[in-house]
Amino acid sequence: MKPYADQYNLTRSQNVFLVKKKWEENIYCGMRMENRNVTFPQTQTILNGVNVGSVALEDIQAILNMRDAWKYLLDSLDEPLTIKCLCGLNAYVSRNESLEWGVLRNGNVGISGVSYVPPIPDEVEVSGELATLMEQNATVTAKALDVFLWGAKRQLFWDGNKRTSLLTANKLLVSAGKGMLTIKEANIARFNDLLFHYYESGEGAALKDFLYEHAVSGISF
Repeated sequence: MKPYADQYNLTRSQNVFLVKKKWEENIYCGMRMENRNVTFPQTQTILNGVNVGSVALEDIQAILNMRDAWKYLLDSLDEPLTIKCLCGLNAYVSRNESLEWGVLRNGNVGISGVSYVPPIPDEVEVSGELATLMEQNATVTAKALDVFLWGAKRQLFWDGNKRTSLLTANKLLVSAGKGMLTIKEANIARFNDLLFHYYESGEGAALKDFLYEHAVSGISF
């Protein structure tokens, strides 16, 4: 197993500065990861509080939800990473978009394009899985990547699982000053290919390598 060494060593304040500097880009990339029909300038305009008539109301809702989820993340950096924290993130990510938000799903879901069907999550079981990931002898970056893969495949919530998992990984990175995880638009197609392979095969090494090489960013001094 690769060690996935931490690529950045920032102070908490430096890492928060980075997040705020890339605020609009992070939110936009979250939209493109979900194939939302919105441009970067439109995202900027909506985040500035101006309505864009050509953007669907559900896409505007998703942008504002991602904005509020990032705010929640920054306000909760000192809180331990638990299932409760993931539910808190999802409560913002999926607000008014899903059957329920902020709670573990209690029914079956499917993932478009793959045969893999994620099991219905049991709170005790998934809490143990998350604790095991956090207790492993690994770098913060390695844990963040593992948490992202685990959350994306586990599909704990009715909707917004990739976005919730991305934010969860960023909570780990930002709180420890290890940079930021952003899947940029240019990398979405390759990311989706590797993610679908991971869903079907359970083999996540190629996806982790890709994210480590192309999605982790920071400030170099």
